[in-house]
Amino acid sequence: MGNITKRGSRELVADGAKPLEEGPAAALHIRLYEAIMWEDCAAIRVLLRSHPVNRPMTILANSDSSYRLLLNQQTQSIIPIHLAAKHRKAQSLLCLLEHGADPEVRDTRGLTTLHLMLLHWPIISTTWTKPGNRIRRILTDIQNDAITCLRILCEHGAQVNARVDNSNKHSPLHLAITYGTYPVLSILAQNGAHINAVNESSMTPLHTAADMLNKEMMETLIACGADVNRVISSTGNTALKLAVSTASSKAGRTLAAGVNCIRLLLIHGAQVNAQDHEGQTAIHEACFGGREAIINLLLEFEANVNLLTRNGESPIYMYLQRGSNIRDTELLARLLHRSYPLRLTDNHGILPAGIMLPEFYLLRETLIKLSQRPLSLQDICKRNLRNIYGEKYKGHLKRLLPVKMWHSVYGFHDLAYLLK
Repeated sequence: MGNITKRGSRELVADGAKPLEEGPAAALHIRLYEAIMWEDCAAIRVLLRSHPVNRPMTILANSDSSYRLLLNQQTQSIIPIHLAAKHRKAQSLLCLLEHGADPEVRDTRGLTTLHLMLLHWPIISTTWTKPGNRIRRILTDIQNDAITCLRILCEHGAQVNARVDNSNKHSPLHLAITYGTYPVLSILAQNGAHINAVNESSMTPLHTAADMLNKEMMETLIACGADVNRVISSTGNTALKLAVSTASSKAGRTLAAGVNCIRLLLIHGAQVNAQDHEGQTAIHEACFGGREAIINLLLEFEANVNLLTRNGESPIYMYLQRGSNIRDTELLARLLHRSYPLRLTDNHGILPAGIMLPEFYLLRETLIKLSQRPLSLQDICKRNLRNIYGEKYKGHLKRLLPVKMWHSVYGFHDLAYLLK
């Protein structure tokens, strides 16, 4: 069963807040608070004659069911429209907007009404086909209330591209991705949100979603026009490289979910051989991670295993950095089968750290000899065919070539044979 999670729900405490003396102002704040929470629009309209709609109310910090102001209690300030949005009170929100509430008014953290709504969005399972019991129905109703409030805000001029006034400079779309508010993406896009907006780190919402391996959000963003090949200006990373980097550190079901995210990007045109500012590609990242499923997928989409980084590191060099990778001799053989010329050192002549381990002494010596041995013209042709057609089109090539020739190109040889 899903659950509701309130992100960043720490209440805003007004600077220098002091215990509020009971009196006319305190009573007015109590009544307005209660009217908003109970969605008593008639009472809200009356109370707004005495309380400016965009002026903060002072209430007890962390108050739940009790809205009374008591002496010697810590208080907090909250603007009426922020209260209605935070608690998804659609009727109160609409009433306040109709009486001049400014959706762009910010709290002391630099958050607008829309930002606060996204930070307090109810998170429930996205896998339910339909609510199956009373609790699920309640949770679904809560989320529907949030969607209603979001639509009301958008219809009344909320700036869907207003950035949070802090060091991150997140747009509403970035906030939606970060806090898992999946249903809001298409609504924000329909109301003019810039789908390729960048935050302070030059990351678009798709970069953020790919880095988190959130396939549902990635699908929605791509459907709304997200650029799958947009580059992060500071690093040169693409969404594909971020997804590969994150997925390479996962295992089990999380790894499978990561592979699906990578495939989604590749199917929608992600450039598999795009290089970042250091010259690394997705296959460099995948080889360092050593996850066979990711490496195979990138090879299926024609990843080039012979590209070098600015420091002269090949994908096979990255693979040989880690001892755990080297022990998978079958995958190592497959990579060696595609690598020509075999580059074992970087620009400084340094060998990968993994094969410098004592247990790999014989393998290291064999690989060094193999890298120094020129290939025959036949072997070079085979490698070129594998690199041109890759795994993706080998079935098509099988229909064109004689069976014996195809097996000589794609037939698997174990590591012992390759390293003779």
